[in-house]
Amino acid sequence: MLKEIRPAIVVLVALTLITGLAYPAAVTAVAQAVFPNQANGSLVVINGTTVGSTLIGQTFSDPKYLWGRPSAAGAGYDGEASGGSNLASTSQKLIDRVTASLAQWQAANGNAPVPVDLVTTSGSGLDPNISPAGAAYQVARIAAARGLSVAAVQAVVDRHTSGALLGFLGEPAVNVLLVNLDLDGLLK
Repeated sequence: MLKEIRPAIVVLVALTLITGLAYPAAVTAVAQAVFPNQANGSLVVINGTTVGSTLIGQTFSDPKYLWGRPSAAGAGYDGEASGGSNLASTSQKLIDRVTASLAQWQAANGNAPVPVDLVTTSGSGLDPNISPAGAAYQVARIAAARGLSVAAVQAVVDRHTSGALLGFLGEPAVNVLLVNLDLDGLLK
């Protein structure tokens, strides 16, 4: 009987070592060598304190800050509850949430049309970026709250606007955390 079971046990142990230990160790080593910042969560550290990640959004509500898109991930940007709301466009709950969000944005920023990404959640619910239009919509409010010129605030937004990957993959995006840290003078 051992003669019949032995090959299965050997294959099980070999595959466990390969797929459970060797492969993850190799991928981790390559990631740490080639992309250490990304492999470690793209954390933003200021004066020895981790203040966030460029990959996960945060809630900002003070008028002097750039605000991100709403999150459908639990209570705010909860990585353990990542996911979209999955509400259909005909869902009354979604319509009510978007209508309330529109009213909040217009109360804070004026009655100009609100860019759609500011009232809709992303697929993960954790999106750290907004569109350049979403950022431009908020520039006047931020400038007034900080006593800065619109041009000065727009220059900060422009510094943290990334274009499409390779010029054609994806859309331009503005990282909310990096803009806010730069506005506070915390980025070097």
